[in-house]
Amino acid sequence: MVKLNAWRFDRKTNTPVLYDREIDEFAHAVLADYKPKLLREPGAIRFEHFLESYLGVNILYQDIYNDDPERPIFGATALRDGILKVFDRENNCVACIPVPANTVVIDNYVMRPGKEPLGRFTGLHEGGHILIHGSIYDTVCDGQLELPGIESQPVIYCRRSNIENFADNKPNRTISDWREHHADYFAAAIAMPNATFRPVVHSILREHGIRTGYIAPDIDDDSDYLSEELLPETIMEIYGVSKRAAKIKLRKAGFVGERRAYGRSYPQMRL
Repeated sequence: MVKLNAWRFDRKTNTPVLYDREIDEFAHAVLADYKPKLLREPGAIRFEHFLESYLGVNILYQDIYNDDPERPIFGATALRDGILKVFDRENNCVACIPVPANTVVIDNYVMRPGKEPLGRFTGLHEGGHILIHGSIYDTVCDGQLELPGIESQPVIYCRRSNIENFADNKPNRTISDWREHHADYFAAAIAMPNATFRPVVHSILREHGIRTGYIAPDIDDDSDYLSEELLPETIMEIYGVSKRAAKIKLRKAGFVGERRAYGRSYPQMRL
């Protein structure tokens, strides 16, 4: 399994300081090690197989107990044995279940029929935490996150606002916010790797007479149709992601937006 080779860290929490392009490069290396075909032929990654066979983790599907109904938990990663609160639908009550070390828990909501893209992204998001932040949460440290119901256990839990939100540029991010961005950007990078994503988009743009390599809103003819419908829906079909994730990736990759935004790279955190 490929290991992250980061050389910049937040001094207080040992969290890697990464550029988006570095996460892209890391995801490329992971795919080259896991299944090189995904770098040659565009297609949907089987996230369960990736988690279980490549990362060697267990997967549990549960109705995760939410302490905040407005901010449901979609996924979680436990790196040590512990106890997790879930909703027991059969007995209509909250129950505690054992969670073995090295386990990804995915909420049943994101696995419902029609939610498959969200389930895939959630699983890959948790995989990003394992690969990028595993060494942080493997030892008790200041500022650790804990899964509701598990005491003194380094784990990560991810709410709805953390998934498919890798374009979020809110100011004053906390260390937790940065870690969520790392994991979510990784999910996008491995679900839609640039090695195939960029050629696919360029091909579609050329088919519609756009030679610049990007869509400038309000300038190109039919730009709204291409950027809001045709491009994201094609990406959805090819990679098995949601329309939201496809739109964000198109903008983050510089295919939709102003010309000066194309190829720009921003640091993830300041030391």
